[in-house]
Amino acid sequence: MSKISFLSILMVSTALFISCSPIVNEHKVAVPQEPMASSLNSNSYGAYLSGMVAQIRKDYDDAADYYKIASEQDPENIDLVSRLYILLASKGRIEEASVYADKAISLNTDDNFAYIIVASQKLHNGDYQASISATERIKDPTYSSLMVPVINAWNYAGLKEENKAFTELKKLKKDKNLIHLYNQQRAMLLDYFNHTAEAEKAYEKMLADKNGEISVRMLELITNFYIRNGQKDKAVVMMNTMVNGQYLDNLLSSLRNKVNQAQTDNTQAILNNAQIGAAEALFAIASSFYQDEMLDVAHLYTSLTIYMNPDYHTAKILMADIFESRGMYEDANRIYDSIKSGDIAYYPAQLKKARNLIKQDDYKGAEILLESLNEDYDDINIYMELGDVLRLNGRYTEAISYYDKAIAMADNNVTLWVLYYAKGISLERMGQMEEAEEYLLKAYNINRHFLVLNHIGYSWIKQGKKVNEAFEMIVSAYNQAPFDPNINDSLGFALYNLGYYNMSLKYLEKAADIYPSSAVINSHLGDAYWLAGRKNEARFQWQHSLQLKDDTGELNPKATKQKLNKGLKDVPELSYDKEMIEQTIQKIRKTGKSSSVKL
Repeated sequence: MSKISFLSILMVSTALFISCSPIVNEHKVAVPQEPMASSLNSNSYGAYLSGMVAQIRKDYDDAADYYKIASEQDPENIDLVSRLYILLASKGRIEEASVYADKAISLNTDDNFAYIIVASQKLHNGDYQASISATERIKDPTYSSLMVPVINAWNYAGLKEENKAFTELKKLKKDKNLIHLYNQQRAMLLDYFNHTAEAEKAYEKMLADKNGEISVRMLELITNFYIRNGQKDKAVVMMNTMVNGQYLDNLLSSLRNKVNQAQTDNTQAILNNAQIGAAEALFAIASSFYQDEMLDVAHLYTSLTIYMNPDYHTAKILMADIFESRGMYEDANRIYDSIKSGDIAYYPAQLKKARNLIKQDDYKGAEILLESLNEDYDDINIYMELGDVLRLNGRYTEAISYYDKAIAMADNNVTLWVLYYAKGISLERMGQMEEAEEYLLKAYNINRHFLVLNHIGYSWIKQGKKVNEAFEMIVSAYNQAPFDPNINDSLGFALYNLGYYNMSLKYLEKAADIYPSSAVINSHLGDAYWLAGRKNEARFQWQHSLQLKDDTGELNPKATKQKLNKGLKDVPELSYDKEMIEQTIQKIRKTGKSSSVKL
């Protein structure tokens, strides 16, 4: 959907998951601060501390359970109660969350999001009038002008009060930024109330709106409408002419296949109850928050969406994406596994699960899953992922065989340069340097991406070849990604090999600061310290590098031990044009320290 500009002030918790402060007061919203020891009795403080530790560890279920224990001992603590219902909501425990949201309201009637939780719970359970009553108590105009109309439109739909549903929805038209949301929800209501001709016009108006973004989910709803109303040909044409670049290309492809295979006689309406309609409204809002990078708020509304419609695959994909962005890969994978095998989102979800397993270093699990998918799907992504799994596991020959399969299927340069780069690295690890360079240069000729520039430049510096060009590549890579630890390492490595020992330390120290567990970076830093005359620090870094795991295979433990005993004997001597190098040094981007680098 199009961006909703004023949503940024309808905040619930911009710091909920990265700190222990659940609600930010952007618009007279309840503000639970971190409870001080003095505000908690002795019986509850221990449970609170355990909850806080669990929350910091991103174990939100355990955190909520500990806070429940603390709240039982200290039921009047508004900060604790508010923290609790938010955490419960974030993990989809909405029935429990609504109990504590009710308590939060009794302690602070201005807690607007608590009313949203209660209203959603009532709507979900079919108590539409109670849901309406909860929304009527909301005082904040930003909630009452956005959330209340969409929730109550579907409450009235559940009550079969058609006129009231459309009247409620029309309140969105007061803000021009909400017109796309209004058009979307109006089309769905017309569909829900079986106004077929009007619904068709409304859906087609959305498709024709060049300013509105049509999601894969919206395409699913529209094609579902066409198919069950005897217009499958229209749905097929629409999907077959639809360009890629939507939310997930694989998801869009799966929808195309579903539409092509659909039969009019057994296609059921997606919008068959008020809860599913409300889920669509909640998801539209969650997606807008997500697009605006308001992750915590998107998380909560996505959780409400899935609660309202447990089979909502697109919402599950978004929720898993949010978990991934927090590094909560097991939580994301549980979401992916909840998507059924016949669902259009099943394959994309399983592919993303495999990528998460790789991020968790579970290469065997990823390989088994990808091989299983390969039995049913002939997809370039499977071959790319299998190549990466095998390469990361040191099985380079097997990796190359899958990269070759993917290269044969690649139909665009964006994919090709990545595959050439990956194959080049694999060949290099096998010691086939000339062929490796051939593929790395193929990648370079398509896209002078910092990864390619850095790899070729570093390799040439190590080999002492094309030094001027290699240094130019590394500097160009650094200017693209100045806070990448490996690129800082390459720049520092190049500088001390060129004789700029003190200058090299700035970049090597930054690399070690960002990526302290890299054995190679710490070894390079030791070399630079030695050449700069800081010999005690050099020996410390060499010793430290021997204690770290080296995933690259580049660190030579025997040579490192010799350096510890005898120092660095061989001073680098490269052949290069000093004037050209000096000119390139002047091109190095000036940066301060990054305050937001994450690995």
